[in-house]
Amino acid sequence: MIRIDDEMWALYDQACAEAGTTRTDDMRRHVHSRVRAYCKANGIEMPKPKPRIVRRKSAAKSTD
Repeated sequence: MIRIDDEMWALYDQACAEAGTTRTDDMRRHVHSRVRAYCKANGIEMPKPKPRIVRRKSAAKSTD
């Protein structure tokens, strides 16, 4: 967990929205970039990405 004051968090949200992304995606990309650079500099193999399961809401059934 990280602690960021509410004003900073709200401004970060605005900055990300204007960049066409979300805070979550922005942080995820930052972490991946940092780890990728670390692994490359230290000759470590990057972990293999795990498959992502996307759960979709089922369409509402018609009652006609």
